[in-house]
Amino acid sequence: MPTSQRVVQVCLFILAAIAMSGGTLQMYLGQPDTIPRLDNVHRFMAGVYLSTGVIALWAGITVLEQDTLVYLLAFGVLMAAIGRLVSISKVGLPEPHSLWLGYLIPELVLPVIMVVAHRAGQHVASAT
Repeated sequence: MPTSQRVVQVCLFILAAIAMSGGTLQMYLGQPDTIPRLDNVHRFMAGVYLSTGVIALWAGITVLEQDTLVYLLAFGVLMAAIGRLVSISKVGLPEPHSLWLGYLIPELVLPVIMVVAHRAGQHVASAT
C-alpha cells in the first residue's frame, strides 16, 4: 500500500474512532436540561454521527477500493468544523476554550490531509 493511502487509512480510522465514541456517548447522554424536541434532535444527530463512524471504519479497512467515499467523508468533517465555526460566531466559544479549539483544529486539518493524501495515492496508482 502506498504511504499516501496509509495516511488516508489512518485518518479514516481516527475519524471512525472519534465518530463512533462521540456518537455513542451523545446517544447515551442526550441533551440534558432541555426540552424534548432538542433532546430528540440531539440523539438523532448522535445516530448520524455514530453511523458515519461505522462508514469511516469500513472505508479505512477497504481504503484501496475507495475513491469518492473518501472525499465525501472529508467533506462531512469539514462541514462539521464549519458548523462549529458558525456556532462560535453566533454564540461564542464554549468553556473551556482549549477543549473546543482542540476539537475544531483537527476537524479543519484532517479533511485537508485526507484529500491531499488520497489524491497523491490516486496519482501513484495511475502511474503504475
